[in-house]
Amino acid sequence: MALEHFSTYFDRDLATHRLVQDLKADRDARELLHRDEAAVLDAYDLLPAERAGIEQRDFRALYLLGVHPYSLAQLARLLYGTVEGAGASEASSALVESLLRDEPAPS
Repeated sequence: MALEHFSTYFDRDLATHRLVQDLKADRDARELLHRDEAAVLDAYDLLPAERAGIEQRDFRALYLLGVHPYSLAQLARLLYGTVEGAGASEASSALVESLLRDEPAPS
């Protein structure tokens, strides 16, 4: 089943969107994310399902919550540590694999 059948909207109010934008703009926050992910996530008012999706690298669950696909791609790059010029194959592979799995996401 195609993903567009699951989510027909994107929730602009999800804290994940702010998290991604902040991490993109702040090198120190990106470095902290890799040293102490929990501390970074604690700074945002994430829904429990958002936080679980991020911690479990479950991009499909985040998509189903309403996280925009662009933000998902950026989040994958941030979580997998892709840096400028290094390519994005690991992040891209993890994103696609998560989005295309068949089992339903946890509620």
